Amino acid sequence: MFRILLLAFIVVPIAELYVIIQVGSAIGGWETIGLLILDSVVGAWLVRREGFSILAKVQGSLANGELPTNSLIDGLLVLIAGALMLTPGFLTDGLGLVLLLPPSRTVVRTALKRRFAGRITVAGGPYQGPFGGGGVTDVRWTDGPAPEADRRDDPPGPIELGPVSD
Repeated sequence: MFRILLLAFIVVPIAELYVIIQVGSAIGGWETIGLLILDSVVGAWLVRREGFSILAKVQGSLANGELPTNSLIDGLLVLIAGALMLTPGFLTDGLGLVLLLPPSRTVVRTALKRRFAGRITVAGGPYQGPFGGGGVTDVRWTDGPAPEADRRDDPPGPIELGPVSD
């Protein structure tokens, strides 16, 4: 965790400053500032466009009774891309742009799903949720596959209430 924080708060800003200074010396200071502003405006527009596209996919999946797993992961990646695009600097803007492009986002999504596939266990059954069928009965974060004893194949039975007394 320390390495990630060191990278995020020390190494990345120093690298960004270096690149900004190099670009500024090549094309001029005002041009560099203009390019950074233009980059942020175009990035915000792309994030908005991709965000609305993903929202439409999520709504379509939910309307069909499907769990929009890929779309939700894409939404998170677009949110991260938006934060990177609004951060001043060419390196973070480049990484944000990579996350905004659907083909590269698919690669990152696949890698994330593979990384966390064994750590999240969702157990369900013929349970009818409050809004219809297919409700999830149990979600757990584990360090590996859930043991068979932890799986719930049957939903819990009805709750019996005793007599009501005054």
